[in-house]
Amino acid sequence: MTPLTALTRRGAMTLALAAALIAPLAGAPARAAETTVPVEAITTPMGLEAWMVREESVPVIVVEAAFPHGSARDPAGREGLAVFTAALLDEGAGPHDSLAFRTLLEDNSIGLSFSADRDATYVTLTTLPTNVDLATELLALALTKARFDAEPISRIRSQLLVQIARAEEDPAQRASLLFFKSLFGDHPYGRPTIGTAQSIAAITPADLKAFAADMLTREGLKISVVGNLEAEAVAALIDATFGQLPAGAPRPSIPEAELRNLGEVVVDLADNPQTVAYVGTRGIKRDDPDFVPAFVMNYMLGGGGFASRLMEEVREKRGLAYSVSSGLVALKHAGVLIARVGTENASAAESLRLIAAEFARMGEAGVGEEELEGAKLYLTGSYPLRFDSNAKIARELLDIQIDDLGIGYINVRNELIEAVTQEDIARVARRLLADPALLVVAVGRPEGLSPTR
Repeated sequence: MTPLTALTRRGAMTLALAAALIAPLAGAPARAAETTVPVEAITTPMGLEAWMVREESVPVIVVEAAFPHGSARDPAGREGLAVFTAALLDEGAGPHDSLAFRTLLEDNSIGLSFSADRDATYVTLTTLPTNVDLATELLALALTKARFDAEPISRIRSQLLVQIARAEEDPAQRASLLFFKSLFGDHPYGRPTIGTAQSIAAITPADLKAFAADMLTREGLKISVVGNLEAEAVAALIDATFGQLPAGAPRPSIPEAELRNLGEVVVDLADNPQTVAYVGTRGIKRDDPDFVPAFVMNYMLGGGGFASRLMEEVREKRGLAYSVSSGLVALKHAGVLIARVGTENASAAESLRLIAAEFARMGEAGVGEEELEGAKLYLTGSYPLRFDSNAKIARELLDIQIDDLGIGYINVRNELIEAVTQEDIARVARRLLADPALLVVAVGRPEGLSPTR
């Protein structure tokens, strides 16, 4: 069974959004490092496309794939369908019931997991070369002949309901859910990815089977493979795994999301000694020419852990919060800049005032040269750490494909960071942070914070 806590793939969109926005990798490197990864694009005999890296030193093969349909495609009243479906794909397929399927995976050291976020459904396969044929067979069965038997449906449904109930009791998760609902309203992004108790209870076996059949197709499929395999072997693996999928067709476009309630303060009263609050404003999508400068800017604002302005002003100087951070959430149909703070109820209003002030200060004055150089040094120097395992390489290749950055992006990414100037930061900071309209969502009993709605 896929662990339900890992069902959302791209961290910013998990229920525990805060974990993805907190500090980056610890221990900044002393200098920028060059990243060179020999990526090869291949087209299989069946016409499937993939990116591969041959890694001879590690005896593990990793396959990552993404289907361009996630929970934003959940029908109204069936919220959570994508997540529910993903959790069941490795719970029995073809002639193997759930126990038999899982036993085959475990006895042969095959890792297989599925997940879904708002924009996509993902699969990760990990296997030793000696078991690659069996691994390929099992993944193909899961994608095309998942059983959706009654017992695993009942079990996964119960686990989802427990997770939903826990989310309602956890201040951080409550704040995240309420933030996205307030920000996106009736747009699919405003719905809880994991669903509600009512929607999960309403999902039928027919719903699950129909969603899998409709969304798991070759249309828009992205694939990456890393391991000690020649291109011909990779092509054969891909065709054997994904070649049985239907061709599919483009779906109706999901509309661009309009950000709502900017300038509003929403308070969800809860009897907690701390307040968890989210602060959001207009962000930037990944295909925007200003994304790289915005990425560097966010590191200095709140994405750099103890190196960030928010941590310095809110925690280090004043001791008002145990955690404070910011992050860019770049969805397919929306871009958002989010800050998060966890603080005592008595400190909530002051912490939020300081966050807004730091937004405005960077928007008005930009950053200094030394601050910018430190950020670029960390961001370029830490990038090679994303490639220290086959699994990390495969995931990075997949994400680059999803974002349509081009096959050479790995080898130019640090150059793009290095090219960011103070003028670039000033421009994007004015665009995003100068006198921003902020949505504030707080869960707890924040003293001195008055809701506007």
